Amino acid sequence: MSRYIRPKVPGATVFFTVNLAERGGDLLVQRIHALREAVFKTRAERRFYIDAWVVMPDHMHAVWTLPPGDSDYARRWQVIKARFSRSVPKGVRRASHVARRERAVWQRRFWEHHIRDADSYVAAIRYCHLNPVKHGFVNTAEDWPYSSVHRDIAAGRWP
Repeated sequence: MSRYIRPKVPGATVFFTVNLAERGGDLLVQRIHALREAVFKTRAERRFYIDAWVVMPDHMHAVWTLPPGDSDYARRWQVIKARFSRSVPKGVRRASHVARRERAVWQRRFWEHHIRDADSYVAAIRYCHLNPVKHGFVNTAEDWPYSSVHRDIAAGRWP
C-alpha cells in the first residue's frame, strides 16, 4: 500500500472532505450535537479557525485556517473523529477495524486541498455552502441548518 504524505504548511488554509464509512445514511445530522461537541472540545485544545463548514447526512466539508506555526490538521481530524465515534454505536467491524481499535464509523482517510489564492478560497467556501443544494436536500443554502452559511449571512458575507 502506498503511503500518502500530506503537505505540512504552518498556518495554512485547507479545504477538507470527510466521509462516514457507510455512505447513504444520516448519522452526522442525527448526531449533530455529538459532532459539535467533538469539534468544540478539539478546538479548545488545538485552536483553528473555521472559515466554512457544512455537515451533510453522511459526509462533511470544511475550510480551516490553522494558527501560525501549526500544520497539524491531521491530528485535529483524528481527535474529532475519535470523539464523535465514541458517542455513537459501533459500525460493522472487520478484523482490520478490531486490530486498529476502530469503531468503523469513518472512512480511514480524508481528502484535503491547500488553498493557495483568493479565488480558490472563495470557491471552497461556496462549495461548502452550496453542497446541500447540489445534493438536492434544499433549494437554497440558507435552508440547510447544518452549515456555517448562517454565520456568513449574519456577518453580511453571503449574497
